[in-house]
Amino acid sequence: MDRFEIVQRIINCGVVAVVRAETPEQAMKIAEAVKAGGIDAIEITMTVPGAIDVIKELSKAYPGGEIVIGAGTVLDAETARAAMLAGAEFFVSPGFDPDMVRLCNRYRKVTMPGAMSVTEIIKVMESGADFVKLFPGSSFGPSLVKAVKAPLPQAMLVPTGGVSLDNAAEWIKAGCPAVGVGGELTKGAKTGDYALVEETARKFVETVKRARNKE
Repeated sequence: MDRFEIVQRIINCGVVAVVRAETPEQAMKIAEAVKAGGIDAIEITMTVPGAIDVIKELSKAYPGGEIVIGAGTVLDAETARAAMLAGAEFFVSPGFDPDMVRLCNRYRKVTMPGAMSVTEIIKVMESGADFVKLFPGSSFGPSLVKAVKAPLPQAMLVPTGGVSLDNAAEWIKAGCPAVGVGGELTKGAKTGDYALVEETARKFVETVKRARNKE
């Protein structure tokens, strides 16, 4: 997929599913459940055992671009390249590694490095990254987005960490193009309740849609 198409699909959905799991099999089931719930931007974190293989399997399972597969917790360019060759289309990190972003720019891939301060946000933007992962979101709250976007209206801030069904709408209304959701979205997987994962995914998508419609 084209880089701009991937960016637009992430924005259109408004939710990035952050998949952390104890096994590759659990990660695959979570990915399938969130897709069924309407989230097509799925981030497989490198903390998942066999994460690269999970990305490969998802690429094989959905060869027509039915989902946009991302790699998360990417700390360096070497990991990004391995995930890229496995089929990942966007790359997320809790921090900012210039070499990782440079590599992804070279291959026209989407990046979402992490930042905590205005200075870090500006550095990420100057690197050519598509989004800025505001992490951990629980340390800031939606009010920070409004404050940052006053001098930096062009900042594409995507909060991750602490995003819930209770506050997702506030993040969107504050000006975020999307939110990253992990624990609350995938908690059903801990007990094997993937129907709950699907249901929660659907609720997040609906919440974002309502927030955009100012409901």
